[in-house]
Amino acid sequence: QVQLVESGGKLVQAGDSLTLSCAASGRTIVDYDMGWFRQAPGKEREFVSANRWNPDRTYYADSVKGRFVFFRDNVKNTLYLQMNNLKPEDTAVYYCAARESYSGDVVLPQRYDYWGQGTQVTVSS
Repeated sequence: QVQLVESGGKLVQAGDSLTLSCAASGRTIVDYDMGWFRQAPGKEREFVSANRWNPDRTYYADSVKGRFVFFRDNVKNTLYLQMNNLKPEDTAVYYCAARESYSGDVVLPQRYDYWGQGTQVTVSS
């Protein structure tokens, strides 16, 4: 079992930067695939970014590519999402997710077994 707790969400202005954290406990996540998803009011949960453990590869949604950076600290058992040049359309609840690594698609939320409670990011124009 893996427990995930997100933090770092807040109200920011367009153009600002913000880094979200996701602290994992219960077991190490070093060999897990990890993902970030978001859900805006009235919309479905959507893929933001993910890191596959084997082979080591990071993926980004087109909407955030070039602005967001996924990274993880295996010593702290924590992953991060650095978000730059934020836009009002980035407003959403952001969730981190984990699964045992395998070759399946990383962009589908239903492929993940463990979820955090989410953290709200609001970007004002």
